[in-house]
Amino acid sequence: MGLFTKNPFGHNLFLKKWLIRIMALITHQRYKGFNTLEIEGSEVIRNLPDTKVLFVSNHQTYFADVVAMFHVFNASLKGRDDNIRNIGYIWKPKLNMYYVAAAETMKKNLLAKILAYAGSISIERTWRSEGKEVNRQVKMSDITNIGTALDDGWVVTFPQGTTTPWKPLRKGTAHIIKRYKPIVVPVVIDGFRRSFDKKGIRVKKKGILQSMVIKEPLDIDYENESVESIIEKLEYAIEQHPSFLKVISEKDLLALEEENKLRKWRNG
Repeated sequence: MGLFTKNPFGHNLFLKKWLIRIMALITHQRYKGFNTLEIEGSEVIRNLPDTKVLFVSNHQTYFADVVAMFHVFNASLKGRDDNIRNIGYIWKPKLNMYYVAAAETMKKNLLAKILAYAGSISIERTWRSEGKEVNRQVKMSDITNIGTALDDGWVVTFPQGTTTPWKPLRKGTAHIIKRYKPIVVPVVIDGFRRSFDKKGIRVKKKGILQSMVIKEPLDIDYENESVESIIEKLEYAIEQHPSFLKVISEKDLLALEEENKLRKWRNG
């Protein structure tokens, strides 16, 4: 890799590498010190091809979730088995790794812009803008950019489009799957909502057990399976299907909703 080599989005890879290294050093203790991150599925990561992989996950904070994935994926590729010990794994990070994020979130401040340069595919949300409900057309350039990222490497997406649990998945994810036919890998995370503030920047509470489960790729019939069928399959895979609510007590659900309201008020 040359000093001036760029990725398909015009980002200098030398600069991106150093941004990832620095951010990894700064954030490592958030998952391996202040809190403990329990990981399952490192072997799944190592068995994936270098490109055309779409990770689909539930969402709990703006940034902490995807930063944890950068740690876990790179550690797994460097031979770590379900752990992120010895941060040397980040010296040669996977540079063709991207994540889908709302454009308005990635433009808010310098930190967000740095994180965007490290791998964001910024899209314009069709259902919400600046805290208000909207209804607008999908920008084809956003879809094309996700396809470009898949052709170049791995993409992480949070199809609920919100950190609030149990919300319906956006059908756009299924359309992307049918159009670009990537390998689809479900990821289920937990504990990040309790560990961090809504943005995933401030450590809210220490000593929390976080978890990340990387599941085997889904079996999808790209040509014949309907969008609705794919969405339902994704909901079950990332454990956000409405049926999962049946195994959660009403008391726990109400407590979770109250916590979400407090987090929204504190970070509004």
